[in-house]
Amino acid sequence: MSFQGYLKTIKEKTGNGPTEFRALAEQKGFTANGEVKPEVKAGDIVNWLKNDFSLGQGHAMAIYALLKGIKNEDSE
Repeated sequence: MSFQGYLKTIKEKTGNGPTEFRALAEQKGFTANGEVKPEVKAGDIVNWLKNDFSLGQGHAMAIYALLKGIKNEDSE
């Protein structure tokens, strides 16, 4: 599945897109000023997304990659 495919499926399932997940991550204390805090591990974010949004591992990792800046909305 392409990164865009992941984002589309996540939006359909949760109603949240990249902008919303960035805001939610900041509210949860995982990010500050748009960057993942150094003490936050991938597993922390993945577990949050699995528990609160019922995302699978791959979809949760896609959001992590987005928050970490590894990928963005235009990535394939």
